Order: sequence, then C-alpha cells, then structure tokens
Amino acid sequence: MEALMKVVVVVVSLALALSYAHAESGTATFYTPPYVPSACYGFEEQGTMIAAAGDGLYNNGEACGRMYTVTCTGRTNLGVEQPCTGNSVTVKVVDRCPSPGCQATIDLSQEAFSIIANPDAGKVIIDFTQV
Repeated sequence: MEALMKVVVVVVSLALALSYAHAESGTATFYTPPYVPSACYGFEEQGTMIAAAGDGLYNNGEACGRMYTVTCTGRTNLGVEQPCTGNSVTVKVVDRCPSPGCQATIDLSQEAFSIIANPDAGKVIIDFTQV
C-alpha cells in the first residue's frame, strides 16, 4: 500500500509539472468598456470575461475565440508591491490589441484583470495557457 501511494504521488507531481510547463509567460494590461465593436465579433456582445490579444498571440485573427487561463505572477512596476490576487481567470479572445499602442501580450477586460490583480498596478507579469 505504501509503494502504491508513492507511485500515485509521483504520477500526480509529474502531471502537475507537465501542465505547468505548457504555460507561457507574458504581460497583461486591461481595457475598459465599451467592449464592442471587436475585431473578432464586430458588434456581437461576448460578455466581460474577454481579452484582446497582442499581435504575436492574435496571429492575423487565428486567436479569435480561443480561451486562455491567465494567472498573475508578479509586478512590472514599483507602484503596487504585491498586485497579484492569487486567482486565475479564463477569458475568450474577442479583439486585437495592435502594436505599437499595445503594451501587453494580453489586454484583459477590466473585470477579468481585477480577478487576477489590483487594477492600480496597470500591468502585471502573467502565465497563460490555452484551454
């Protein structure tokens, strides 16, 4: 029984390590309503758990409709010492955050950003994984 428990612990640990290894790192900012029109869905409302993808992630519209789980991992400035809430949020890509104005990998809706970080931070370091 003890040997079986050790095997289970090793398998679970390996599974967690592999799932975390697939996360990508980047930065997140936020934008405020109105959320329409959007590059992917025009004037069709998509709710508030949404995001605009930076050019690299947007990939000429291929990111439209993709779902990402986003977790704050740290700060990008000295304004807010500990901006992360410890929560994750899953968002749907509905728009493009074009460069050079876009300052993030993912531009979250204000509602989604506030789940993972203090909005006073403005921009945070994130891990994100396609769901």
